Amino acid sequence: MKLSLKLKFNLVFVAIFGVGLVVSAWLAQALLYRSAREETLQDARILMETAGAARSYTSEQLVPLMQPLMAERFLPQSVPSYAATENLARLRTRFPEFAYKEATLNPTNPRDRASDWEADVIQKLKDDPQSTEFIGERSTPSGPALYIARAIRINDGACLACHSTPSAAPAPMLARYGPDNGFGWQLHDVVGAQIVSVPADVPLERAHLLLRTFMLSLLAVFAAVFVAFNVMLHGLVTRRLTRLTDLANDVSLGKPGDATFEARGQDEISQLAQSFGRMHVSLASAMQMLGE
Repeated sequence: MKLSLKLKFNLVFVAIFGVGLVVSAWLAQALLYRSAREETLQDARILMETAGAARSYTSEQLVPLMQPLMAERFLPQSVPSYAATENLARLRTRFPEFAYKEATLNPTNPRDRASDWEADVIQKLKDDPQSTEFIGERSTPSGPALYIARAIRINDGACLACHSTPSAAPAPMLARYGPDNGFGWQLHDVVGAQIVSVPADVPLERAHLLLRTFMLSLLAVFAAVFVAFNVMLHGLVTRRLTRLTDLANDVSLGKPGDATFEARGQDEISQLAQSFGRMHVSLASAMQMLGE
């Protein structure tokens, strides 16, 4: 099968672009997923800071106000972990993909008890006191999940008023939760972890959306370049070569008088046309001399 010069150029151009597109997609996917994962973790850190702010506000401003009432009845709203959990539960109405829990090894409130995998995370934080956070992935029934955890460390001795021994705890709290859980805590001990988790497909979806946008933009650029390339190829190369070929055919068929080609510029095709013109003149002169 005869392939035209234009078709050969286009095939090479498409092949080069195809290889570049595959390599670009592979590199972009890795970079975009890493970026989307870090963006998701940053969102999780913001939620973590929000929870920390709720804890600080509760312990510094609400607890002193509620302290006189605690002798008569227990108010869970005065517990920093309860306040943080409730605040983040309301925030989840805007960000339902994120989950927050203050997982505790020996909690007062049963809802805060750490599961097996959460206990493992807490142990990792206890084993590495210098670590400020722990990031990992785990399998869930709905798919893999990405999580970030920070240690809950007892740095305020005021916490031990409710968590040292049952005899030191407020009677209303004992009446509500009993004397068996949430005691024996020690100052500077890691008793739990703040954990924000999110399905792993959230950063994947972000990465896929960005990748799709990037690839469509790249294809649009390729289409524009392909059209411009073919217009330029036709105007500067194939049209002129086709004209030059037709003239050469005319000369070969014995019609040199009709063979004219206007050679403009100094590129290779113009130089070829000029050489052809000189050859045409020489041939015409030789034919004239033979005729005489």
